[in-house]
Amino acid sequence: MHPHSPAATGLTRRGVLVGTAAFAGAAATATAPAAEAAPGRPARATVFKNVRPYGAKQPTDLVAVDGLLTSGPAPHGAEVVDGGGRIALPTLVDAHIHPDKTAWGEPWVSRNPAGSIAEYAEEDVKLYHALRTPLKERAERLMGHAVTRGTRAMRAHADVAPAFDLAGVEGVGSARRNLRHALDVEIVAFPQHGVIRTPGTRELLEEAARTGAVDRIGGIDPIGFDEALDEQLDVVFGIADRHGVGVDIHLHERAATGLESLRAIIARTRALSLQGKVTVSHVFCLPGLPGRELDQLAAELADAGISLTTVAPSSDLVLPIDRLRAHGVEVGLGSDGVRDSWSPFGNADMLHRAHLLAWVGDARLDEELEAAFRTGADGGARLLGLPETDLKPGSPADFLLVRGECLPQILVDLPQRDLVVRAGRVVARDGELTGR
Repeated sequence: MHPHSPAATGLTRRGVLVGTAAFAGAAATATAPAAEAAPGRPARATVFKNVRPYGAKQPTDLVAVDGLLTSGPAPHGAEVVDGGGRIALPTLVDAHIHPDKTAWGEPWVSRNPAGSIAEYAEEDVKLYHALRTPLKERAERLMGHAVTRGTRAMRAHADVAPAFDLAGVEGVGSARRNLRHALDVEIVAFPQHGVIRTPGTRELLEEAARTGAVDRIGGIDPIGFDEALDEQLDVVFGIADRHGVGVDIHLHERAATGLESLRAIIARTRALSLQGKVTVSHVFCLPGLPGRELDQLAAELADAGISLTTVAPSSDLVLPIDRLRAHGVEVGLGSDGVRDSWSPFGNADMLHRAHLLAWVGDARLDEELEAAFRTGADGGARLLGLPETDLKPGSPADFLLVRGECLPQILVDLPQRDLVVRAGRVVARDGELTGR
């Protein structure tokens, strides 16, 4: 959907969220992510010749040894890939995506009317039973597609509810294993149907965490949807505390309701010493807050080590990223749902999502466009505890190559990702995965 198109009549995914919240080169065989060379094992090395980091006027070589960029000469026998003068940019991180729900690559699905989170959740169940391709194959297809577009890591939310049992967690887990050479994945057990309002959900969340199948436990609108603020947060934070996992809560609630939920999340994070392990997604109650109130709340979030994610849905719902970061709050960018029962839109292309972030933020200046890209690359990396990629010696050798003039122009024009590199090995070329 064009981010500046008029709101469609009727009920849309965006509407319900607002409403309920009030290259060419030699082929390479990819391997596991960066690791130190084992004693006696030859270094794994590739030289990417004739590339222009961030659009530098003069091309240079990027030398990757055992998954990291180095300033030293390449070891004897290193593979050589000619970049053809292309621009090298860091690959990006999708901090919020739902690969279990996707119909990406399936025959066209006509969606039914829905007007609330509960109704959309019912449509999720119908689509789950209607699609013939197993969930794990659909999730892996979408996650592999994300790699070809330059995604190096993602936080994947998988629905957990009696209607699905743990099929979503298991399917995304299978995709994570099959794509581990190309993609880092965190999995969130996400209670789309509610934690308290749907009996059996809390037990499934507990099982997912106890068995080590997930990295985080999710929650959703404790007041506006679950209608049980304390009870939901007690369950979610209790599971996280018992099993040593993180938390990522969807918060679509706006105004006073959203602020009440957010402050309760801050309080529990402090009480359980979970600083650095809690994320709140969407957080529609923050945009539009008066400056002084926003600054105070941002300081509280930073003190509690709580990070946030946005999917840049519109100019009035995107988070005030610059102001939040000025207070030390980390903010990541995500795709959200991709061609699921909620919406026919989405493409799991994080360069495109950074483009949308710049668009809804009315970016004009080069530095504003670059900042949107950095949110998609560095912001997500910090959220997932990954090292940032800056294409300097010591940086992870995770980057993409594209034809273009400079970073701002690439963000606007969205050229094809000709080559995607993960830990110094080519994992995708010309929009296709290259294998393992």
